[in-house]
Amino acid sequence: MKILVVGGGGREHAIIMKLAESPKVDKLYCAPGNGGISRYAECFDVKATDIEGQVALAQRLAVDMVVVAPDDPLVLGLVDALNAKGIKAFGPDSKAAVIEGSKAFSKELMKKYGIPTAAYETFTDSESAVAYLKGQNTYPAVIKADGLALGKGVIIAQNEEEAVTAVREMIDGGKFGKSGAKVVIEEFLTGPEVSVLSFTDGNIVVPMISSMDHKRALDNDEGLNTGGMGTVAPNPCYTKALADECMEKIFLPTINAMKAEGRTFKGCLYFGLMMTPKGPKVIEYNCRFGDPETQVVLPLLDGDLCEIFEAVADGRLADVEIKWKNESCACVVMASGGYPLSYPKGIEMSGFDDKGQVEGAFVHHAGTKYENGKFFTSGGRVIGVTATGAALPEALDRAYAAVKKISFEGAHYRTDIGKRALAALEQK
Repeated sequence: MKILVVGGGGREHAIIMKLAESPKVDKLYCAPGNGGISRYAECFDVKATDIEGQVALAQRLAVDMVVVAPDDPLVLGLVDALNAKGIKAFGPDSKAAVIEGSKAFSKELMKKYGIPTAAYETFTDSESAVAYLKGQNTYPAVIKADGLALGKGVIIAQNEEEAVTAVREMIDGGKFGKSGAKVVIEEFLTGPEVSVLSFTDGNIVVPMISSMDHKRALDNDEGLNTGGMGTVAPNPCYTKALADECMEKIFLPTINAMKAEGRTFKGCLYFGLMMTPKGPKVIEYNCRFGDPETQVVLPLLDGDLCEIFEAVADGRLADVEIKWKNESCACVVMASGGYPLSYPKGIEMSGFDDKGQVEGAFVHHAGTKYENGKFFTSGGRVIGVTATGAALPEALDRAYAAVKKISFEGAHYRTDIGKRALAALEQK
């Protein structure tokens, strides 16, 4: 098979590395790709959101399947456009991708079908939103831009002033453009967070190994929110009993609700969960693989990813046995100095190979370019240094050993990835 993967980050690198293991795959393409991906796949400079360009590329390359990895092209209807040309695609169509494309839609879906989530209200004018905040007078409060905002559209306001500022910046100030013209104000939930990616063909849902993300830029969960500074899998806070409860009350009801709404979801559905004192609740849905969760989940897959993607696209996921390795995986993101705000690009990188020079480690490229035999930075999150191990301490040790061998000016990473997970393991 010839497969085109749409996207150009660490998530796409992880998907491509796993697809490269499949005996079914002859040729891999990626658009736009990045420096690290170019070692595995032929890259083409077509933006992920260029729907016409991506369809034309898929036709020109005569690919057997297209894997649409990022949220934007899914919400914009790339899968619809590919299917209209008779091209097999992995990922939800635009009607199903709205589960991430509109937070208001997803909250209303959960309310209608009794899927546990935080209490909320939706607003399109700032005065009503501010009046609601003052009436509630409970903090922290969660303010979310309705649409896609590069993972930055969620503000956890600690007091009224922060909440009012967030609302006014989104609705009146256009901070996130059209995405923030409508806002969702939610109650703040507490408890361990768990990310669960799942394969679904709209009929059944097969959860992948759970993971734990680290969103804050600095150690001890301080600093600004980012797209994710590191992950570990499996998440020790997610027990078999909780997994069973989530399947019964969240996973299956969500798949069935989407089907009932005429929005059958086929692809990877991401469940962002909070294990609250009152049981698991949904914080958010994503209509695709998470980043950097994918980087720790797919290395633990004991099977053929291409076969799974085909089964999902063809609606026969029940025919495929999906198994997982009894190991742990850890990913430490090395970011550009200044991320997630402004940061320089084009800085030369040194000291690593694909395996991170450490046995059991490998490097997922997120924001790099490869020129004249050298790697240079080209984004905020530059690489994800990932490692597997028999248990989490070993995986973390390997990942950080590899991090120490890699250098570029201004490199920034957290030194406490997995610390909460290790503490949870000790309490078991």
